[in-house]
Formats: sequence, C-alpha cells, structure tokens
Amino acid sequence: MTKTAAILSFRLGGADGVSIESSKWAGLLTSLGWAVRTVAGTGPVDIVVSGLDFNDDTKPDASLIDRATRGCDVVIVENLLSLPLKLSASRVVAAALAGRPAILRHFDLAWQRHRFAHITELPPVDPSWRHVVINELSRRQLQDRGIAATLIPLGFSAVTTGRRSDMRSALGLAPDDVLQLQPTRAIERKGLPDAVALAGALGAVLWITGPAEEGYEPTLAELLARAPGRVIRGWPPGDWTMDDAYAACDLVSFPSHWEGFGLPMIEAAQHRKLLVARTYPVATDFARAGLRWVGVDSPAAVADVQAFLRMPDSGWLDHNAMVAARAFGVDGARSRFAALLEECLR
Repeated sequence: MTKTAAILSFRLGGADGVSIESSKWAGLLTSLGWAVRTVAGTGPVDIVVSGLDFNDDTKPDASLIDRATRGCDVVIVENLLSLPLKLSASRVVAAALAGRPAILRHFDLAWQRHRFAHITELPPVDPSWRHVVINELSRRQLQDRGIAATLIPLGFSAVTTGRRSDMRSALGLAPDDVLQLQPTRAIERKGLPDAVALAGALGAVLWITGPAEEGYEPTLAELLARAPGRVIRGWPPGDWTMDDAYAACDLVSFPSHWEGFGLPMIEAAQHRKLLVARTYPVATDFARAGLRWVGVDSPAAVADVQAFLRMPDSGWLDHNAMVAARAFGVDGARSRFAALLEECLR
C-alpha cells in the first residue's frame, strides 16, 4: 500500500528557501514511492488551512489541522515548529500532531534570531517525532538542549544551462554591462547595503530578484535612492527560471548576516559563477567542505573581483562545482531521508 506524507508549513510554493526545499523533499518522497499532500496557510497547496500563514491574524483550528493530515503515515513540518513567526499556529500544530509520527525540519531556530531569542518553547518534543537540521551548528545547539537531531544538508540536483542572452535582453542590459545577481529577498539580514556598495564599486548593475518583506521596504527604498548605479528589482515579464538568472549574471553577491543554510552558496558553485559572500556562522559548513568565495568584507574584495572578471579562474570554478556535487548532491540527501522515514515509522 502506498504511504502518504503531508508537508506542512506556514506557506508553501513561493520563492523563499523553505518553500523551495519543501518542493525538493516532495520530489524525493515521490521518487521513493510515497504520495504527497501539501498543507499551508497560503500558496498553491493541496489544502489551505486558514490561520497557518504568519501574515494571517486568525488562529488556526486544530480540527482543520487534524482533517488536513488525516490518513497520513507521517507529517513533515517545515520550520513551523522551529521559528516562532506565529506562535499560535505553532502551538495548535504541535498539539494536533502529539503522539503521531512526524518529522520536524528546522531551517532556523528561535535563539538564532535576535528578535526571537527570548522564546524558549520551540522546538517542542514528542517521542513520536524526529528532528532534522540542515547545518552542523543547529545540530550541536539542539544537542546542547537535550534534543537529538539528524543532519541532512540540502541536496542539489544538476542544473540546466540558462538563457544568458535572452535573460540579459529582457533585463535591458547592454553587452558590456556587468550584472551582479543578488538572488534573495530584500530583508534586513540579507546585507543589502553591502551588495549595493559592491555593485557601486564595480560599476555593475545590481539585480535583486526577491521582494521586500518583514517591513524592509522603506529601508530598501532609501538605500536604493542613494545607489550609485542601476538596480533592477524583481523579474521581467516572461517564463524565466533561476537557471536563466545565474546564466545572465557575471557574479553573485550574498552578504547575508544569517542563514539557516544559504542556497546561493551552492547554486553559484553549480552555475560556475564567482561568489562574493559574508562568512556567516553556518557558512563554516561550506568552508569545511572546501567551497571558496571572496569575502565581501575583505579589504581586497573589489580588486579581487575586478581581477577575476578580467581573467576568470576556471580552476576555481571547477573546484567549487566539484565540491557542490560531492558534498551537496541530491543522492546523499535522498539516502539519509529514506533512512529517516524508515526510522520514523518503526
């Protein structure tokens, strides 16, 4: 008989990292012969439960959570029992899943964000639940709190070649324009001032693909009003993909102060693009694996990037692509995930 998993979160199907990675796990489940049901407060999901979305002021009904996940062999909770973006939703979900097989995947944890550090009730624990983290720092921090967690780094499939010239034309770029891709949302922790400063020093066009969220729009507007060069926000009309965005750019900026993982670190390597990033705490996992990047706060950052753009180092790019495939390939994630599912159902 086919087993069924529910994937449950605040929101799903968007451009945020949790949504992207939840979609990957849905694909892994399907490849392992499972049926998948998606449940969230908003997004293109199978079941929308009012009150789960952290932008929704209403409290979710526990009976609706129970109904949405009824008949599922396991419920996979994506960050909703990790980060207190909406405690009322977290409490209802935890109560509804008590005693049921569940996998709690933690992309971020409350104490890792300054504004949530005072909240201690997440993540909840239950003998029927298994905890998953995506970085070693979180695994150690949970262990220090008496919670055992399985480390399953995010797995990445091979990328396809994007449409460089078409994407650049759609963005209105001249042939000799240097395009600096910032493949993130515009929020405080993403370090946008450093991305703007780098683009200005390089004379590059900066492209911020994601929307402003978490009240950052006024700050961003003020920052971009002072930007020395052109800044593109969002996507042009058309059916474009992140493969196209990476193909179009000449370098990738990722000056984030905090990430639970950091998809652009691996995506830039896969697409053989120079990465300029801040060494945020979890980035030590990438450094340990052998990934290389230019430090955004290095005094020589601008000169190093300019030298690379004049004469790209193919050896550097080959090395990073190899590290991404070896240490963060989808096959490793699939085998760890399959083992965890078996353990959860014992």
